[in-house]
Amino acid sequence: MADEHTHTGPQGQARENLIPGVTHVIAISSGKGGVGKSTVAANLACALALTGARVGLLDADLYGPNIPMMMGSTAGPEQKDGKIVPVENHGVKLISMAFLVPEDTPLVWRGPMVHQYLQAFFRDVLWGELDYLLLDLPPGTGDVQLSISQMVPLAGAITVTTPQEVALYDVRKGIAMFQKVNVPLLGIIENMSFFVCGHCGERTDIFSHGGGERAAEKLGVPFLGSIPIDPAIRDGGDTGHPIVVADPASPQAAAFRNIAQKLIATLGGSGKGGASIDSLLKKIKQPFTNH
Repeated sequence: MADEHTHTGPQGQARENLIPGVTHVIAISSGKGGVGKSTVAANLACALALTGARVGLLDADLYGPNIPMMMGSTAGPEQKDGKIVPVENHGVKLISMAFLVPEDTPLVWRGPMVHQYLQAFFRDVLWGELDYLLLDLPPGTGDVQLSISQMVPLAGAITVTTPQEVALYDVRKGIAMFQKVNVPLLGIIENMSFFVCGHCGERTDIFSHGGGERAAEKLGVPFLGSIPIDPAIRDGGDTGHPIVVADPASPQAAAFRNIAQKLIATLGGSGKGGASIDSLLKKIKQPFTNH
């Protein structure tokens, strides 16, 4: 089974570089569905873009693509010289299967078809020069994860979880999968970590608390931070205005910004990336509102 995880082509030849202009490719994963992985991916992409970095976001969840809705992008991509021009919104380049198929059309594909379309999302999309390309993976440890680990060199993977033990059980399986395919682990994010009442300010740990940090310590991977459960974050995803751009000065946005800064520090930054996000907030005179 070792051959499944090699990064070379036939007769040991080096694989084709499908995205030569991209410096860091980061997989955003989760062991199970419903933990807010796509919300995290969208906000992290926007947070990185706020630094001036060149950022792309590839919706690799072919069966349940929702990044276009979360990023407020409804118009499909254009074509240029036989290639796909990614849609751009909030300073982030986007591509998703949701742009290419009718909204109510289910995809009933086996592994080879999934592999083919993922390859096209790398090879046939004009990503250009990017500092960071984030991949919003489907939950679990299936064909998409294996195909991507074989197609492109990943700078690392981030796992999103919620605090309760049932979610953390799946985190351990997901991390073990990335270790088997030799993908570095950038860390764990605990989403929906706690709730702060907007009226009285009391904090409630709805799904327990601290499980993500404990799992990171036990597994020997970095803990990147906690994201609260908050109606404003949910509203940002529903309306296509991620909280990082809708209300950049909010504590909720600060949680995502802090994680983005940790990624920049870990990966070293490149191009125009690496600036302090907090310092750039001073340049934003009027935070985006939905009113």
